[in-house]
Amino acid sequence: MVRTTAELLLTLGLVVVAFAAYLVVWSDVQNAAAQSTLRETFEARVAQASRTSPSTPAPRARPAARGRSRTPVATAPLAPPPTGGGLGLLSIPRLGQGWSRVIVEGVETDQLALGPGHFPGTAMPGEVGNFAVAGHRATNGEPFAHLDALVPGDEVTVQTLAATFTYVVDRSELVTPTATEVLEPVPGRPGATPRKALLTLVTCHPRWGSSERLIVSGHLVDRAPTTGGA
Repeated sequence: MVRTTAELLLTLGLVVVAFAAYLVVWSDVQNAAAQSTLRETFEARVAQASRTSPSTPAPRARPAARGRSRTPVATAPLAPPPTGGGLGLLSIPRLGQGWSRVIVEGVETDQLALGPGHFPGTAMPGEVGNFAVAGHRATNGEPFAHLDALVPGDEVTVQTLAATFTYVVDRSELVTPTATEVLEPVPGRPGATPRKALLTLVTCHPRWGSSERLIVSGHLVDRAPTTGGA
């Protein structure tokens, strides 16, 4: 009887492990399909926008002296897409040559299954304030699996229909899951008036857990017009 029970428990354990592995792999497959569709749609919209936009180039941010941030250029407010819709193309060279993901609007389970998600209510790309994005570190394509590899000085770009914004990483930190102050327009200072265009990337820590949140912060240094393909 004891042997039979042990064999049954072992079998059930193997079934659970196999099912969990299946879910992880399947979530990655679904995410890849979603990202492919989002990318095709975004590239088509970029191409359409480039054909219909004025030929006058958008202004660039002026380079500053060595060791200092460049001054962000004010941009017209961007309207967020519908929940789950593609907002822009996120590129992080530190995560690999050609690494990029389409950011979607929203950070609920359904949206993060599609890709990195923009926190509704935070600034849009290039705007003064805090442009905040969350992403999975495991499952669902694990876009932020190696976000901990980023170091100060790394570049992060966000391409929208109108412009491509370049941010530079300032720091990384670990916070509790309840530390929502990192999403404030001025992170850590609720109610303060923002004067800079900032970036906050959020993911779980450790990679296969969620006891903490890994926060990567940066600031805007450049803006250039988006042209032709993504």
